This record gives sequence, structure tokens and C-alpha cells, in this order.
Amino acid sequence: MAKLYFNYSTMNAGKSTVLLQASHNYRERGMDTYLMTAALDGRAGVGRIASRIGISADADTFAAETDVFAMIEQRLKKGNITCVFVDEAQFLTEEQVWQLARAVDDLRVPVLAYGLRVDFQGRLFPGSAALLALADEMREVRTICECGRKATMVIRQDEHGNAITEGAQVQIGGNETYVSLCRKHWREAVGR
Repeated sequence: MAKLYFNYSTMNAGKSTVLLQASHNYRERGMDTYLMTAALDGRAGVGRIASRIGISADADTFAAETDVFAMIEQRLKKGNITCVFVDEAQFLTEEQVWQLARAVDDLRVPVLAYGLRVDFQGRLFPGSAALLALADEMREVRTICECGRKATMVIRQDEHGNAITEGAQVQIGGNETYVSLCRKHWREAVGR
């Protein structure tokens, strides 16, 4: 039975690594997968999912106006796929998450979405909120805070390492911009 899965975490937890490894496992057994990622995150190149440990793969991209159900339906016309993998799922719109759910229900293809749960201000991303509401199963990809506890939050920092508490929800960046922390150290960093 096909399901919609949401694999979530903070920055630098290895979500893309887990996604790429799972896709590799399917392909190694002769099963084709379909990879998708957000067009706005071009750190590894547009249409490329990459992990910090050096593995990567090509993917089709989605933007806010993209009909992801239609993308999956078109891909299925080219040949069978065992499952769909979506990286940077926090950038999906609520409507797109409903489209993924429809792909699971109507096209009977499993969808595994990987993304951030919350932004640097501790707020849910719209795509993540919809996935938390609609996913059949959720899995946390864990990483650790500097103190050794589980990191559940992320700060955005300036060039001097100071926490930034205001700004646009989306700013693409990596280790130079974001640091994953436990809730206690996040509160200390942002003054809450």
C-alpha cells in the first residue's frame, strides 16, 4: 500500500544523504525512483540533490506554481517508478502537499518527502505544516546540538556568528548561515 512519508529534521542532519541512499537502494535492486527538489535551492546546481558527504543525483525541480501531481503522472507515463523522493519539502506549498497525497492515493505510488520542520524563528514552514497534517507516517532524522542533546531548532547567523532573529523565512544557505541547536541553546541564542 502506498503512503506519504515525511522525514523531517533541522539543518545538517543528513536528510539528503538518507534520501540519496534510499533511492540508491531501490535502483540497486532494479527499481526506478523519481527524484524531485525545490528549484529555488541551487546550492548544488539547479536540479541536483547533494549531500555534504559528497554524494549527489539529478532531480526534476518544482517551484511554487508547479503541479507536482502532474509531474509524477507524466513521469509514470515514461515507465514504472517504485517511489517518489522529494528533497527540500519545506518549500512545497500546502496545495502541492495535497497533490502529493493525491499521487499516493490515486496513482498508488509511495512518496517520501524530506525537509526542515521549522525555520530559524521556530515557525513551521507551510510545506512542513501540511506534511505534518497529511503524512501517513513521519520520521525524525536526528542530529545533535553542540551540547550533545538532540537538535530540534536552527538559528540563522550573521557573518560574525551572531543569531539573527528577523528576516525572510527563506534564505538559502549552509553551515556558514545556519546552526542546529537544542531548544535550550536556541532560546539562549535568540534571547527567549
